[in-house]
Amino acid sequence: MPWPTPPTSRWLNSRYWMPTGVSRKTPQRLCLQFSGSLAYQYFIQRPGIPANALGFGSSDEKIAFSAIHSLTPTLSYNQLFFSNSYRVAKKAAQYYRNYVEQQLNVTKRAIHNQVVDAYLPALLISDNLATLDKNIANLDKMLSETRAINQAGFAEQLDVDRLDLSLSTLRSERGNLVRQREIVVNALKFSMGMPGGQDITLTDDVQKLMTLHTDADFTSEPNLMNRPEYIQLLKGRELSALEVELNSKTWMPSISGFIQYQPGYQGGFGDDTKWFFIPSAVAGVSVNVPIWDGGGAKARRERAFINLQTLDAQKQTLENGIALEVENARKQYTNAQERVANQQKNLDLAQRIYDTTQTKYKAGVGSSFEVTQAEQGLYTAQQNLMQARYDLLSARISIKKALGLDK
Repeated sequence: MPWPTPPTSRWLNSRYWMPTGVSRKTPQRLCLQFSGSLAYQYFIQRPGIPANALGFGSSDEKIAFSAIHSLTPTLSYNQLFFSNSYRVAKKAAQYYRNYVEQQLNVTKRAIHNQVVDAYLPALLISDNLATLDKNIANLDKMLSETRAINQAGFAEQLDVDRLDLSLSTLRSERGNLVRQREIVVNALKFSMGMPGGQDITLTDDVQKLMTLHTDADFTSEPNLMNRPEYIQLLKGRELSALEVELNSKTWMPSISGFIQYQPGYQGGFGDDTKWFFIPSAVAGVSVNVPIWDGGGAKARRERAFINLQTLDAQKQTLENGIALEVENARKQYTNAQERVANQQKNLDLAQRIYDTTQTKYKAGVGSSFEVTQAEQGLYTAQQNLMQARYDLLSARISIKKALGLDK
């Protein structure tokens, strides 16, 4: 995707465009400063020359150049009329603000995705526990019936032992899932910034979220401006482009003016202790033109160009990464769809086998071993289907993440 070229951009050369707003015609507010000061001086030894050096008096007499006491208040007004560094710095301040705002958006999105990634496994384990509880209830009922039949003499103790072993295995597996769920939920709390001891209730399930995320975009090209990290890179490049402009115009002068007023007071001339009011006011303009800085400007300019080229390479890498992320997410979604369809067929088949073996067992023409095998096949098919649905949901969310639509 090419860089967006703003209408008011200017080119430093054929490779680099400048960000919007970088123009000599952009109105600039002049930098002005007011300052005040108060200084007092007491001359312990006043500077002077012998009086006879000026053709009068003796060598023992001294003509002083200053009073003993000097009190000088100063009020200054300084006005910057033009400075390229100040002009660019004003733009850089606004661009940096935009850069930080995008950095905040990137952080928010990363935290959001981190919470989602921790939330979905917790839902999967919760769904597994719900299914396992149903299987335990069904198997416990069947075990009670088998024990009654065994007591009546119509079933062997081996059948009871097999069912009891299966039930014990399921209960042990449930205990493991409960502990795993606690670990995953604690990780979710940590991602959300919640204390570990605070209770949390998961009200969703995988199937419910499947109905909320039914759409998957397979046609549209990714809009990179939906990705905050891409916008952050653009903002960072704008800052780098300003650095290029600043170091490419080091020859530009800075012009400033000033007005200074000093209502000075001096006293202690000779033997006279009287104070005299000696005001002064001055105004002026200064122009500072850089001529040679020992090659520092050239080095800074080259570093700025290298930074700009680095960001160009990072931009291309990010574009390729986003395109690959979208493509992989769509392929994973297609694979997950096929797995859901296949696992649903396997579950239907495993359910029919289980129902048939139960019917045969209750009719006395089947063995408990067949029932146990059918149970294991049914539980495996249930878990595989839940995992496939979880993968499908994750793939749908991954597509939205890649397209920047998970807001």
